[in-house]
Amino acid sequence: MPVITEIEDLKRLHRRRAPRMFYDYAESGSWTEQTFRENSSDFDLIRLRQRVAVDMEGRSTAARMVGREVAMPVALSPVGLTGMQHADGEILAAQAAEAFGVPFCLSTMSICSIEDVAEHTRKPFWFQLYTMRDEEFTSALLSRARAAGCDALVITLDLQILGQRHRDLKNGLTAPPKMTVPTMLDLSRRWAWGMRMLRTRRRFFGNIVGHAKGVTDASSLSVWTAEQFDQRLDWAKVRRLAEEWGGTVILKGILDPEDARRAVDEVGPDAIIVSNHGGRQLDGAISSIRALPGIVRAVDGRCEVHLDSGIRSGQDVLKALAMGADACWSGRAWVYGLGAMGKPGVTAALEVILKELDVSMALCGRKDVADLDRSVLLVPKGFEGEWEDGAA
Repeated sequence: MPVITEIEDLKRLHRRRAPRMFYDYAESGSWTEQTFRENSSDFDLIRLRQRVAVDMEGRSTAARMVGREVAMPVALSPVGLTGMQHADGEILAAQAAEAFGVPFCLSTMSICSIEDVAEHTRKPFWFQLYTMRDEEFTSALLSRARAAGCDALVITLDLQILGQRHRDLKNGLTAPPKMTVPTMLDLSRRWAWGMRMLRTRRRFFGNIVGHAKGVTDASSLSVWTAEQFDQRLDWAKVRRLAEEWGGTVILKGILDPEDARRAVDEVGPDAIIVSNHGGRQLDGAISSIRALPGIVRAVDGRCEVHLDSGIRSGQDVLKALAMGADACWSGRAWVYGLGAMGKPGVTAALEVILKELDVSMALCGRKDVADLDRSVLLVPKGFEGEWEDGAA
């Protein structure tokens, strides 16, 4: 097993070992990818305050996320197609998260189904919902998630229409991949990936194929998904979905303080996730870390505020917590690990983040993640931006 000291190590291995179309799917954003880049680069603008002569013994990264005790306040973000990064990918990631003591959230667009993951894990995981026009299918998805023991529902709000991702179009992204000449040449260099995929039966979108009306294969799935993302989604429908679920609800994709207030007033979620979908939807939107402080002020403690998009290290987690987040979500970091080494790679990603968080926290003079606040940071003046909106 290679020595892994940072998430970048896993990213390099992922690029070598996974087919190009699936690596590019993970490592890309929409349009010019400005927001995708700034999700990470804006974290780099924030500095940490080193403190000395502080008792560092007895440190703790333990926390709670919507009532669940966690080893650190980091959840594995829902990411589609991860069963194509590595065979049975969602199952392996869920198992790694369970053993580590952090939440795993399964995407609607996963390769392994809700039932697959439940069968191979012992503790509850979370389920992420894309709202579809087919309300009967959506209700059935919620029932399946409940039956599988999922104890939180994450409703994604920022994918009513799909942002254009140039690399996916140029690569002809499909699951499983179509056997074009460029794809076959690429797969010939990833024979270990191919051998693992041959040994698994999970190669399609397991939550959809065989469950949605008329969807029985890849071609019918493509037609169905092109028509199904619900462009009519509004706060009333979000509220109905939350009521239908009847349990813990997290709303993902909030990037504006006004939307944060509306979410709390109209839905009353247990948490919201400040996210721009990893820079994969509205290119030109601000980074999640820049948006965070204003949203924390808008929510004013009425629900938990989590941050997603741009988390690549334990220092990123520390900065987000110190800027006011109650917890963080990371997608690409664990996907790099999965594509690089399967389940051990996901564990390695979590270990890297935990160690960086623990050591950096100590060197900032803090012994508990609950004690992190803005005083451990040096934040550039005007970091949130002096913007003039169209109404001004």
